[in-house]
Formats: sequence, C-alpha cells, structure tokens
Amino acid sequence: MKGLLLRLSTLDADAAAAVRVIAHFEALLGSGALDAASLVRSTAGLAECAAGWQPVDGDPVRCGPDGRTLDGRPGPVSGEADLGPSGRVWLERPCAPGPLDDLVLEWMAIAARVLGGGTRGAEPPHVADPALVELVLSGREAVADRARALRLLGLVPELPLRVVAVAGGASVDAGVEAVTLFGRSRQLGTVRVARLGPVGAALVQQREPGRAPADALREVLRERGRESGGARAPVRGTRVGIGGRAEPLAARESWLQARAALRFAVAGSTAEAVVDHGELGPVALLAEIPTERLRAQPDVRALDLLAGREEDGAPGIAALAAFCRTGSLRQAAAELHLHHSSVAARLARVEEGTGWQLRDHQDRFRAQLALYAWRLATATEATTATATEAG
Repeated sequence: MKGLLLRLSTLDADAAAAVRVIAHFEALLGSGALDAASLVRSTAGLAECAAGWQPVDGDPVRCGPDGRTLDGRPGPVSGEADLGPSGRVWLERPCAPGPLDDLVLEWMAIAARVLGGGTRGAEPPHVADPALVELVLSGREAVADRARALRLLGLVPELPLRVVAVAGGASVDAGVEAVTLFGRSRQLGTVRVARLGPVGAALVQQREPGRAPADALREVLRERGRESGGARAPVRGTRVGIGGRAEPLAARESWLQARAALRFAVAGSTAEAVVDHGELGPVALLAEIPTERLRAQPDVRALDLLAGREEDGAPGIAALAAFCRTGSLRQAAAELHLHHSSVAARLARVEEGTGWQLRDHQDRFRAQLALYAWRLATATEATTATATEAG
C-alpha cells in the first residue's frame, strides 16, 4: 500500500487523500483485532473530530480526535450513516462537514457492518497496483507474466473471475468510487480494484457460488438512495459495467465486455446505472456498430432532437425509458415518483415527436432499441478512451 500511495503523486490531491482514507480502513479491517471502540477511536483521529456509533442493541460509543472516550449526548452531528440492523455512525463537527467526511462515513459504516455481522466473513476490497491489474487485463503479455501478476494480486489463476468497470462522474474519482461500492456490497469474494485512466477496474473472484455482482451493486445504489432521500446516487453519476465470467488468463475478454456494458449504463438511474453484459443479450451487438452509423439512424436522430428540448427533453427521455422497461404506465410512474397522469403527458409529447404509438408492443420494442442506440451514440467516449490502452 505504501508503494501504491507513492505512485498517487500523478493524481490530484483529493484523489490521493481519498485513497489514504480507504487504505486506513482496509488496514483496520485486515488487522483481525477490530472492535467498536477501536473503530470509533481510529475514525475520530482520522477525521480530526468526534465520532460515534450507536448499535441497535447497545450503548453508544463516542470518541474525540485525541482518542479519549466521550460521555453524554453527541454534539453537533455534521454527518451520519444508517447501518440498518447494525445501528448508525456519525461525525460531530461544530461547522460544515470536511471535504472527505462522506468517504470517511462510508467506510466507517462498512467497517461497522462487518463488526455488526452484516458482512462478517466477507473480505474487504483492496486497492491494487494498477500496473499489475493492467498486466492481467492485457492481451499482449506472456501467459507466465499474467499468471505471476494474478498471484501477486492474491488471485487464483485457476479460478474464473469477472471484471467490473466503474465510472464515477465528473467530480468523483472512479477508482475510489469502485472501492467504495465493493466495500458496501455483500459477500462478493476477493476483489482487487485499480484506477485505469478515467475508469475504475475491479477484478472479482468468487471461490464459491454467491450473489451476482450486478444484484449486489444495484442494492448498494438503492441503499444510498434510501440514506439520502434519493438524491445521492444521481449526484455522483455512478455507472457500472460488468463483464462475464472468464478464465483469469483470459480476463481481457471480460474487461472488453465490462467496458461495452458501461456504455449502456445510465447515470442517475438505480435501475439502469448497473449493466451486466450477459443481461444485454443480442442488444450488446449494438456496441459494435460505429457511432456515426448509430447517430445517422432516423429513430436515434428523433430521440436526439427530443432530448435537446430545453424544458421537457430529459424528463421525456426518462419517462420513455421507464415505460419501455416496465411496460406499465403506473409502474413507470412509481419508479419515477410521479403521478401517472404526469408520465402519460410526457409520453404523449414523446409520441408526438417520434411518431411512435407506445401502447403498441412493436413500437415500444422499436423505442427501446432506439434508446439503446441513442445512449451508445451519445455516450462520452472519454470515459473509456484511456482505459482502452490498458493492454
């Protein structure tokens, strides 16, 4: 980890500091002697403010930044995280939260869940050496070199793995976001994460059949939404693409699938922010069509014009996506937290602009296909351009 932190000199200061926060909690979780008091004391020292943990069935634990135990009621709470059956954790500042308080709370909550039994037995994700991860994902390096890189990462060359690509949005470091997402997920086995250009790459190896990564990561985004009233995940702009199972020495295949799936993911939508390449089926072939051809398709051009409307463009696209996905006006309205009449009005404007009759299953299929193609055509190429060079 120390060697990795030295290599972070090429990153901005915030990203380097964020990785140090993660390294701090990784060390705590890997110590084998973590308890509630040591977690709260360590967090308070890291955040340089008082911290606390209120278990559901026990007394609160509070510590000051100097390590001393605090009694009485908490002071001004500047941020907190709900742990569900494990209680809640918080930071106490008399002023505004610090720039890394959200990340500190996120990882304090991860550690508290492990102690509380919510993820007991799960191995926390680790920040990995990007050079080793790039080597594993390479299609050019010798087999012996890739096998050695796998072993250095703590992975088994004989056990299949999956590669996950994470984009964190404009203001979030993708590598940090990837580690945090997997830190909150449940029982996903061995996870090694590195930032490759603008994308976070995670190698996931499950020694026993367990929960699918897509299900676990979608649940993480839903938890975030519940904790923040639905505002947090969309602000982060997190998108995730998941590749299929592959032999570790052929991990590049899963990496290519993960990057293709990432292009289909939609930031701000819990239902569509995580895309598993295997769930796309034949739709994944759209990613092989040149962007210029997709842009030129009439239905894609119609959606582009619709999206460009100043007042109802984005709401119309959101309504169309929800309706195509659910096939029900009321279910789409529930997903968007709107009255069904509002969704119906938006869909009427979509039909007016495209000529589709969305109640007709053929037109609805056509609209869904056009949505996929439009998203691919308008996806920011910079998200994966640098990562393309990884191997």
